[in-house]
Order: sequence, then C-alpha cells, then structure tokens
Amino acid sequence: MAFIGDENAQLALPPNRRGARPSDLEIDMRIFAVVMACLGLLGLSESASAQACKPVSERTSDVGCWIIAHESLGKLDQPIFWHLDAFPTIEGANTAKGPHGTVVESFGKVWLLTVENKGWRPSGGEHVAEIGPLPINAGEQYSAQYMEAIFNPGMTAAEHTHSGPEAWYTLAGETCLETPEGKQVGSVGQHVIVPGGPPMHLTATGTVQRKSIVLILHDSSKPASTPEHNWKPKGLCKS
Repeated sequence: MAFIGDENAQLALPPNRRGARPSDLEIDMRIFAVVMACLGLLGLSESASAQACKPVSERTSDVGCWIIAHESLGKLDQPIFWHLDAFPTIEGANTAKGPHGTVVESFGKVWLLTVENKGWRPSGGEHVAEIGPLPINAGEQYSAQYMEAIFNPGMTAAEHTHSGPEAWYTLAGETCLETPEGKQVGSVGQHVIVPGGPPMHLTATGTVQRKSIVLILHDSSKPASTPEHNWKPKGLCKS
C-alpha cells in the first residue's frame, strides 16, 4: 500500500493536493480499508476450513467428509437403533446382511451397518456398537446415508439441517456439535445422536484427528442435508 509521502501516491492526487499532508479522515479511511481487507482474508480462511460431504467417487484426499453409501429402507418400526458389526470379508458381511443392512469398507475394515430393533444381531461378525434409539416419525419412508468423516482439529462443517436423525460412531478424536439447544461432544465410546430438524454447526475439537462413521437417517422424500442460512452458532464449541 502506498502512503501520501510516496512519489506514486503524490502523482495520483489532484495537482492542488500534491505535497499536502493527509487529513485525519484520510488516515482513518486507510486504516478502515486495511482492517476490512484483513477481515475478508479471515472470512475466506474460515470458509475454506468448512467441509461439505461429497460422494466418495469425488474423493481427492483422506481428509474430508465422504458419502460411502445411500440406501432406501422404507418404513421402520419404533424404537429403532443403528448397529455396527465388523466382518473379516465382504462376502461374510453380505451373507449376514438383512433388509435394512448396508455393507461398506471404511477405515481399513469391512462393516455391516444396520438399522434395526434393539438387540438385533447378525449371524457372524464382531458386534461393535448399538446406537439409539433414533428419533423417527411413524409411517414415514426413510433412507440411510452413510459417511466417512476425517477432520483435522479445528475443521468445521458449515451450518446445516437434516431431515431425520444423525448419529456418529467415533473411532478417534473428538467432535463438538452446537445446536440452538446447546452442544454435544462425541469421542471414542461417547456416541452422538441429534434429531432431525434443528440447525447445527460441527467442529473437530481436541488435538487428535477426528475419524467417524456417520449415519443420517432421513426422510426419503427430502434431501439428507440442507444448508442453513438463518441461524448462526454462538461459538459454544470454541470454549
């Protein structure tokens, strides 16, 4: 940035102003311009760290949120739970899969991910977790969208809503989720369930890279996720 004392800046002034000292207003305006430029760069930096989930076919790096499966499940009984079972082979997982099951490969393992009643178990495999109950509406048609999420500490997901409940199974790291009702923190052994509807903002907290398998059990007639522009978080996950 050139100042009034610089030769180029002097030439840029009208002839009757060349050689004049800057007024307080001119100095204030320059300071304002510098501050606004810095804030703009800060905003770009923050938006660059926000992650949106993309199909795994578009994956270009390990870090990010990747949609690894999307299955139509139809109407579901209540109460309903999310079951995670690990298998040594894809063939074994497919053999054990029920009508509401999905087989995926994630984090170096073969997973059978199933939405079923409490206490459901497949034939074979290692039962890893049962998460629920998941809050759903009777009579609605549901679909399951599964994601693999890898976030470095400090990375965020921009404000959004879901048309059904979301749940995380965390393998490593820590994640904080803020909604209008407050915040939840998910870590290894600490599952997170958030109902569909309210806006949310997610931040990878702690010092370890976050690794999670995520389920959005959404209304089949609506998108799994929708950007939210009318709500802003209070920054609860920064404290």
